[in-house]
Amino acid sequence: MRVVVGAACLAWATGLGATAVAPASSPVDWVNTYIGTGGGGVEYGGSMPVVTTPFGMTNWTAQTRQNRISVTSYAYEDTQIQGFIGTHQAAIWMGDYGYVTLMPEIGGINYAPEARQQPFTHADETSTPYYYAVTMGKGADHRIKTEMTATDHASHLRFSFPLKSKASVLIEGTRPHVNGEVSIDPARHEISGYNPDRMDAHLGPLALSNFKGYFVVRFRQPFSARTVYQGVLMVPGKDTVAGDNVGAFVSFDTSASGVVEAQVGTSFISVEQARANLDAEMPDWNFEARRDALKAAWNAKLGIASLHGASDDERHVFYSALYHALLYPKLFSEHGHYYSAFDDKVHEGESYTAYSIWDTFRAENSLITLFAPERVDGMVRALLQDYQEGGWMPKWPNPSYTNIMIGTHADALVAEAINKGFKGFDWNLAWAAVHKDATVPPEGDTTRRWFDREPHTPYEARAGLTWSAKIGYIPDDKISESASSTQEESFDDYAVAEVARALGRKDDADFFRKRSLAYKNLWNPKRGFMQARNLDGSWAAPDRGWTEGDQWVYLFAALHDIPGVMNLMGGPAQAAAKLDEHFNGGHNRHDNEPSHHYGYLYDYFGQAWKTQERVRQLARDAYSNTPNGVLGNEDCGQMSAWYVFTAMGFYPVNPVSGQYMIGSPIYGGVTLNLPNGKVFSIKSANASAANIYIQSATLNGQPLDEPVITWAQIQAGGELAFVMGPKPSRWASGWRPTAM
Repeated sequence: MRVVVGAACLAWATGLGATAVAPASSPVDWVNTYIGTGGGGVEYGGSMPVVTTPFGMTNWTAQTRQNRISVTSYAYEDTQIQGFIGTHQAAIWMGDYGYVTLMPEIGGINYAPEARQQPFTHADETSTPYYYAVTMGKGADHRIKTEMTATDHASHLRFSFPLKSKASVLIEGTRPHVNGEVSIDPARHEISGYNPDRMDAHLGPLALSNFKGYFVVRFRQPFSARTVYQGVLMVPGKDTVAGDNVGAFVSFDTSASGVVEAQVGTSFISVEQARANLDAEMPDWNFEARRDALKAAWNAKLGIASLHGASDDERHVFYSALYHALLYPKLFSEHGHYYSAFDDKVHEGESYTAYSIWDTFRAENSLITLFAPERVDGMVRALLQDYQEGGWMPKWPNPSYTNIMIGTHADALVAEAINKGFKGFDWNLAWAAVHKDATVPPEGDTTRRWFDREPHTPYEARAGLTWSAKIGYIPDDKISESASSTQEESFDDYAVAEVARALGRKDDADFFRKRSLAYKNLWNPKRGFMQARNLDGSWAAPDRGWTEGDQWVYLFAALHDIPGVMNLMGGPAQAAAKLDEHFNGGHNRHDNEPSHHYGYLYDYFGQAWKTQERVRQLARDAYSNTPNGVLGNEDCGQMSAWYVFTAMGFYPVNPVSGQYMIGSPIYGGVTLNLPNGKVFSIKSANASAANIYIQSATLNGQPLDEPVITWAQIQAGGELAFVMGPKPSRWASGWRPTAM
């Protein structure tokens, strides 16, 4: 639901806590890092107020609770801080891996999170994408200020203790039941070690005996005392400890200054590489320069979009959404090398992870092609490297195979990049990867049910492909989530056909394009819905076979052939009536991705004014400038990408096609200063909360009577202009798309 911003919210509405700050003057100043951090339950946004670079490998945040699968490190309603964590947790439903935590303390040494935690309030907190600060603790003699900024693989922390206090810093290497190692080097002022934890390792087939998250913590000040610990016991007389629940404490002389600085390098290659990352990215102790550099990096990315005629709340929501979208996928390479979580070896090259592809293939990756095209080739190459090293492109690498969700939607990412002309990866290798997805069943395909998140299974790929290749659908009495998988894999077949077409493989393109219509085999004309079927052709129960949805959510799941679905229903009028019933009956679930394109479907049915109504309503109700300002889990930028596109006035219903369906632009204008040097402007005369309907439109001065623009048109630069009004018009009502 939408939470209205009230007086109590004003202290943090800028994303900077209650700390006195100058008015927002650059794009990053409009980011409210608290959006999506509130609610505390499993259906909240699951976001964290992280300090990191765009697509940074390691994110840094205050740890208000022990994270795990279904719990992230920070929740807005918490009142205690347990530490400051370098985390790789990408989403609430995924676990962390290779993390490291630091915690400043005064007086006694406390190991356990509950014993060492300190109280704080948001009034004493400052949070931005480039700088985080908080003052915590009770009483003047126990107040500690912590500040953080970051680079791709490292963080610079500054702790300010009271003068002459007994100051220490805890480095938690591992937690209970996790075996690792920590070592102190007093000559270098360093603590190094590794954490081999992969919280969701049980979800994938690979053991990865070499996997470790390495760290080097380098202090500016020498240690006045030091100790390593295991469990709740110190290990006297030693500087190295290995085993379960290990860490270190180092103390400092604060008689002259209470400031203690630490820099933390992280790596998945080695301790030496963590140190090399630190040397390369933090060659000095200039905290302010590093903070300013990170602010500039965020402004460069966020500043691609300039808003005109937006309210303050709208600016906060827009730039916060763009910030969230530009966190994923996450960099996984380290200055020309990367550890592969697919063959357990180190390789040369560039790599990325945290592709929540079932979520993000819909809009997040399309957004990256607009705002960070320089990353696209490397991101696709990373998927192809995973294919070479592990045998398949992954569904949801974290950082290895996890078998979460259905389909092989990496096919769509590859096809979209090819259709948009990205050439920095091997197209023939891409064909080999998508062709395998489409033709090779997973190990044990006919003997497994392939339940969601089923532990310790082979890589799932297209579960049930053995059956669907023969009978044209995945049978519900053999494979779980069969109806959703049949439809989503029809879209994947379309993507494979597009790759074949681009390579001139006409026969293959024709074959997979025809097979992409298999979704029609689930159409039950008597009921007017898609429905799961059994191996013998009989209909399964209507509530069977769905993935995070139902027969309503998956009625229009064939993103590549919405006109074909419309024709099954009897034509545009009947399809529009069914869509009315969907929305009016409360069936739309914008908090989950399969519904994200539904508001735009009226464009296909000659009722574009209803698209304009629906998307404005969704943007208003599902997003706000509050801690609960994302309806449902953020899901690695997809929820936010939907908002960014919708606010600009268009959305990629079929992302592979390079087409965007037009909705209702929210602001008076958006200027995109594209990375290719061109400028694309969206101007919306009279746009307001009341004027949501398009009266007319032009593209580069010429009448635009279709509710469609393309990626190529945007990349060429120009002006998309709308005249908005308070009443529906017949604009674009004569356009009809062509079925496959």
